[in-house]
Amino acid sequence: MESTSVAKKHDFLWLVLFLIVFINGFEAGGYQASLWDIGQHYDLSITSMGLFAATELFATMLAPLILGSWADRHKKSFCILIMLAIQLAAALLVFFTTSNYVFVIGIFFLGLTTSALQFISIAALADAYPVSGKKKIGFITSMYALGALISPLVVRFYLGIGMGWRTLFVLLASGSIIAIFGMTKSGSEPREFDQKRSENIEKGKGEGRFLLFGIILLCIIMCIYVGFENGFTFFIDTLFTDVLLSSNGKFALSLFWAVMIPARILVGYFSKYSTKILMSAVLIIPAVTATLALNKNSTAVLLLCIPLGLASGAIYPSCLTIMMSFAGKKTATATGMITTATGIGGFAFTALTGFVGDNFGMRTAMAVLAGFFIFSFIAALCINEMVTKMKNEK
Repeated sequence: MESTSVAKKHDFLWLVLFLIVFINGFEAGGYQASLWDIGQHYDLSITSMGLFAATELFATMLAPLILGSWADRHKKSFCILIMLAIQLAAALLVFFTTSNYVFVIGIFFLGLTTSALQFISIAALADAYPVSGKKKIGFITSMYALGALISPLVVRFYLGIGMGWRTLFVLLASGSIIAIFGMTKSGSEPREFDQKRSENIEKGKGEGRFLLFGIILLCIIMCIYVGFENGFTFFIDTLFTDVLLSSNGKFALSLFWAVMIPARILVGYFSKYSTKILMSAVLIIPAVTATLALNKNSTAVLLLCIPLGLASGAIYPSCLTIMMSFAGKKTATATGMITTATGIGGFAFTALTGFVGDNFGMRTAMAVLAGFFIFSFIAALCINEMVTKMKNEK
């Protein structure tokens, strides 16, 4: 008991995990913001820059498939340290190389480790904090959004004062070093103990079971949502520039991302209502999107980005919170499956948006994307039914 109280008193594991996810968001946003300058340095065509971006996305999709079960079989803190060490080496490789081929290899491993660290850190949070973990998930997902939000501003600042694009990888390497130090000092033992959850895991009932069907339903929701999110970020700037003849497209996009942060924090505070929040969000998104796509007033469209961002921000933490009830012992496997679904959605639905947009216009493309949320709502209804049955189990 004494060691437990000391661990709680000096506990900062959650802070280290938050930092890791923040760095991941910073890497994703910073790389996208730096891609043009990287392309200029390596004299790349637009197509080649797209391939450079796709390399990272492919690694992001691949990581959960090959590393999810590995993380569940080993101590997650050990897995995190291994991934951080690879991330550090990859960042330094990209910083020092002058070869575009070596650069692509470094970016591949950065994408791989970023994705792995994302889902393993969330799984580690769920394992270490079985009591307060559902609340903390709202905060940890907001860290990713915060990193993605501020990184373009940081990139713009250091490029503006004459520092090169390689500065990004120095910052990433520094973050990896700090995270490695934090993980070695924080310890990996569970910070909380949930007697009922432990008994359920031992007996293989309630929240102790790995419910594959429930995880697949969450994957469907996340696949459609991330596909929509990627399509929307492309659509909104194009809408403002080409249709509304306004220069506020990038501001609207920043507003969309910014309101996700408080939304995710609020989901953490109200985690016991996560299924209700999820069902509300998958209804609000298509309704607001349809209104936005039909609106011809730039100010109204800008303001509609606020409720759309709030609803969008609620989906990821809600899915992860519910996932904790479906994962049993396989938290990394479950989180990895959801992460893979986000990569598939981002790739497939972005391509669909481009195809429909080219042939039928961007307003029609967004209407098509919003229409897919009917499947999300059906999945959310099934999830709500599953959660209700679990709560009623004796």
